[in-house]
Amino acid sequence: MHADQLTVALETVRGLVDEQFPRWRGLPVTGVASRGTVNAIFRIGDRLAARFPLRPGEVGSVRRWLESEAEAARELAGRTRFRTPEPVALGEPGTGYPLPWSVQTWLPGVVAAEEDPGESVAFAYDLAEFIRGVRAVDTRGRTFNGKGRGGDLRSHDAWMEICFGNSGRLLDVPRLRREWNALRNLPRGTAGDRMTHGDLIPGNVLVSDGRLTGIIDVGGLGPADPALDLVGAWHLLEPGPRQAFRDVLGCDDLEWQRGKAWAFEQAMGAAWYYVESNPAMTEMGQRTLARILADTSST
Repeated sequence: MHADQLTVALETVRGLVDEQFPRWRGLPVTGVASRGTVNAIFRIGDRLAARFPLRPGEVGSVRRWLESEAEAARELAGRTRFRTPEPVALGEPGTGYPLPWSVQTWLPGVVAAEEDPGESVAFAYDLAEFIRGVRAVDTRGRTFNGKGRGGDLRSHDAWMEICFGNSGRLLDVPRLRREWNALRNLPRGTAGDRMTHGDLIPGNVLVSDGRLTGIIDVGGLGPADPALDLVGAWHLLEPGPRQAFRDVLGCDDLEWQRGKAWAFEQAMGAAWYYVESNPAMTEMGQRTLARILADTSST
């Protein structure tokens, strides 16, 4: 998926687990056909998951990031009725793999990319409940750290230009440029930073029979624009459930539009970047953009 992507072989993982965590030597290690873009995932037995970063990095900075992910997971654990992964251990570089890696609890379930809950009002209520629970976590005085989505929309202009430049054969770029020009200038308003999950895409949402059962990839938990988690409305929901979701959260027009803007920014990147390497991500991006444009056309 990435030009500099690391290769993580099953035999390498087996060796690292056996060497660094001998208590798990008797457990089977199996690869997971994940649609994720950041980590290679391997199961250790029935209850654990090992996550290996796919992009190269400096060992110390990768270790600090994994430690911050673990702290975020601990902070969210038990704060909602929906299951989230909990940190178990931190692995070190070893033979065949040059970076630290992590182990967390495995959550059973089907991701929303494979079992679409988009028409379920009950799922929309569940998703809104999860977001309210995340927002209730105390920021403890922390504010947005300036990295990624969740701050100033206009700071993403350069990235959006790259996206537009690579999307000419896939999307109606002139129309999408007009949409971004309208969204990028939305004011923040008076709302301060609230805690957010930060990446509510279908691949991070576990579902069963049209209901939310769990949320994974929680390492990005942190303070940001409260509208950031509204991306889930556009990545996951069709119009009827989307309105139910909005009603439960009580979003005013500005917050709702900013959530649309963050979803737009994320979808534009996914739509072209993974067109050959991860078709599911490309499909998600294009579907989200179609929902946003359809909503714009109806208002």
